[in-house]
Amino acid sequence: MFGPISLEILLLLMLYAAGTAVAAVACIYLLFRRANAFAPDITPPARLRRWTAAFFAIMSLGHLWYLPAAVLTSPDAIMLSMLIGGLLDCLTTIPVAIIILFCMLQDRRRPLWPAFAIMAPTVALMLISIVNRNYSMVSMIRFYMLFLGFALVIYMMFAVRQYGRWLRDNYADLEHKEVWQSFLVLAAILLMFGIYVSGFGGMAYEYIVQVCGLFLIFYLLWRVETLQTLEQTTPLPDREGLGESLPLSLDEIGQLLQQHCVSTQLYLQHDLSVADLARAIGTNRSYLSQYFSRKNTTYNTYINNLRIDHFVNLYREATTAQRSFTAQQLASDSGYRSYSTFSLAFKQRMGQTVTAWMRESF
Repeated sequence: MFGPISLEILLLLMLYAAGTAVAAVACIYLLFRRANAFAPDITPPARLRRWTAAFFAIMSLGHLWYLPAAVLTSPDAIMLSMLIGGLLDCLTTIPVAIIILFCMLQDRRRPLWPAFAIMAPTVALMLISIVNRNYSMVSMIRFYMLFLGFALVIYMMFAVRQYGRWLRDNYADLEHKEVWQSFLVLAAILLMFGIYVSGFGGMAYEYIVQVCGLFLIFYLLWRVETLQTLEQTTPLPDREGLGESLPLSLDEIGQLLQQHCVSTQLYLQHDLSVADLARAIGTNRSYLSQYFSRKNTTYNTYINNLRIDHFVNLYREATTAQRSFTAQQLASDSGYRSYSTFSLAFKQRMGQTVTAWMRESF
């Protein structure tokens, strides 16, 4: 039997309905729209796109399997509905959310089964609670979930840091590739979830959870559409057919970089990776990475230095010839798609902002 629905419950149900509809639409969009509506020039990782679509589908269904608990009046029926909903979350929602975090990191293809394996204890405890039809195991479940949340945050902190180092060792342009900003938001969501499973909060907190759910949908949709896949799609041809097998000394690699990167201004090419450059000079990525490591630098720093030197030369040529120009134009001509990226790299290299340097150099 359904009891009378208060205005408070009605508003919560409306939020539920909105979350269900938005999640379903987002799922359909990711599955069936081939083009990227948010960033047409970006090709997102296919695996991340598929798993995010699955997460949206689970979110939409999750609103449905918790719906009875909002309108039932029998305490036993409400308890059973909530326990079953918790079991389904442990089997689907939480593991898939963890998988999405893994898929954002593209330094290596991480196995996904641990996301399901770590939920086995909570699944077992949920099943015991459902069979006994009581909340006797809930305190243990909450403790484990809090421990799991903090452990996941710590793991992701180290993984994202390692991922950032990998990016700088392998890519010249980091726009649409870094993900550390994403995990600041996700860490806040995990913290909120930890407070939720601890049992704090009443109806007001239920509203907050639903609003945060809507925010999470839009946030993940934006993140998927603006994260560039790092799979090699347009490799450079091998230099003189040498491929990636020729071992070279440090001096030889330095000479080849000067000949095939500096002299040809190959560093101006957008999205030039260390693998692309290795092919261009006739060695492999491992040897080239070792070269930069022994020079106490990174591939990203090496390319940035060449581009900033190019910017300085363009600036001096323009001022000598008394041509009109803008710093943004010169940065673009120096291989940068984003002026903010150039500005940060310039300050790290020169020790002052672009504006201050240009004022002193005038």
